[in-house]
Amino acid sequence: MAGLSRRSLLRYGLAGTGGLAAASLLGTGSAMAAPGLVRGGRPRLTHGVQLGDPRRDGAVVWTRADVPSRMWVDVASNPEFRGARRVRGPLLTPDTDGTGRMRLRGLPPGRTVHVRVTAEDVEGQATSEALTGVFRTPGRGNVRFLWSGDVNGQGFGINPDLGGMRVFSAMAAREPDFFVHSGDAIYADNPLTETVTLPDGRVWRNVVTPAKAKVAETLPEFRGNFAYNLLDDNLRAFAARVPQIAQWDDHEVLNNWYPGEIITDERYTERRVDVLAARAFQAFHEWMPILPKDAVDGRVYRKVSLGPYVDVFVLDMRTYRDPNSPGTAPFERILGEAQARWLVDAMAGSRATWKVVASDMPLGLVVTDSGAIEGVANRQPGEPLAREAEIAWVLSELNRREVDDVVWITTDVHYTAAHHYAPERAAFRDFRPFWEFVSGPLNAGAFGPAALDSTFGPELRFHRVPSRAGASPLEGFQHFGEVNIDAETRELRVDLRDSAGASLWSITLSPQGR
Repeated sequence: MAGLSRRSLLRYGLAGTGGLAAASLLGTGSAMAAPGLVRGGRPRLTHGVQLGDPRRDGAVVWTRADVPSRMWVDVASNPEFRGARRVRGPLLTPDTDGTGRMRLRGLPPGRTVHVRVTAEDVEGQATSEALTGVFRTPGRGNVRFLWSGDVNGQGFGINPDLGGMRVFSAMAAREPDFFVHSGDAIYADNPLTETVTLPDGRVWRNVVTPAKAKVAETLPEFRGNFAYNLLDDNLRAFAARVPQIAQWDDHEVLNNWYPGEIITDERYTERRVDVLAARAFQAFHEWMPILPKDAVDGRVYRKVSLGPYVDVFVLDMRTYRDPNSPGTAPFERILGEAQARWLVDAMAGSRATWKVVASDMPLGLVVTDSGAIEGVANRQPGEPLAREAEIAWVLSELNRREVDDVVWITTDVHYTAAHHYAPERAAFRDFRPFWEFVSGPLNAGAFGPAALDSTFGPELRFHRVPSRAGASPLEGFQHFGEVNIDAETRELRVDLRDSAGASLWSITLSPQGR
């Protein structure tokens, strides 16, 4: 590591990552000793604990310290941490902005797991105060999860007058097993001001930090955008109790970006999107509870298996897309060949009842970028062209391989909606019917509705949209979605909820396949 040389680590007795095997971490064992005597500078965990990417035998645990230190995690089946086992985590150094994460493995399925996180200074003389988290490993019982996205966009940040981002407390009250964060976890291209005067004369007030006062270009500025979100008490409490499956979209870098783009926005001194994306990518993996080695490509897209009833297939519609275009070419990429083939193979090989595709963007809604096509749908109501053609190949292959019980979830468009896709209504008919559910934003401007493209035969069953574009969170159009799977019937119920948690619309689906 560049921040601490190997000679320095050897001097402190900390060379190598080591680590205790995590098998049977919730078994019997002696209670952990109390932290040692604090001497000198004591580490401080600055941004809480985050949980991520749950598996049947564990989850990722994340934290951040303010000085170089070693992360430690105590794991127990009870909140008193009786019989806890200790697992050594990574070094927290300036190389990763003081952040670190590790995967707990070997835990029993269907069990409540308590974690207690500390940081020990590199001399082994001082230990931070402990922070705790709790989650449940997936088992064979009922499943509940949430999804949404779009946090702190369009000039709306953490408002202290409202008690911060209370939607995260409403989501926590639903007691989900996990949360799919569908992207736009930050708005790197949306600086904040201390106040925003709304059309009706009300004033929205923001907490503002230096990193949020301008567009993010440098690595510290991207890091600062993620750090800003975790200033919110509601989000920190939610992140320590609900493992999230993190995805990224455009605003982690720049609105509507694509690889190779050269931007003309005068706010930027760095105009190469690829340079900005590399910095954003590093900050994303430092500050979100995700391990690159869990992704197929070492980046974002991956399968998260959550027991016999659901597998989640997380997409990356940014990294491998072709440039935004008029959408009239015979074929263009939004997934890229490797990811598209992986998606089909992984879904065809899934033994779970429900195959949930966590998509960056909706399939049938027309999303534009200064006249070009930003999303999949090309607003041409005929045979699939451009990016539609790649999605058509995916849908056709899933049909050929008899993959049933597929549900797509997404965010992106800043309103909530339910769409049913069916070949009898479509220009392209080689696919099996499926549902797509849209829900968001969490704390951002609200928009909608977007037009539906008929290529894949979508039918609008529900939507809730504001009367004006860019409506503030004070106007109430903030949303999250909830999925419940009944372990006995294996039925899947979807509720589209408002920011207080009230159900606006729901449907129950019965499994059709194996």
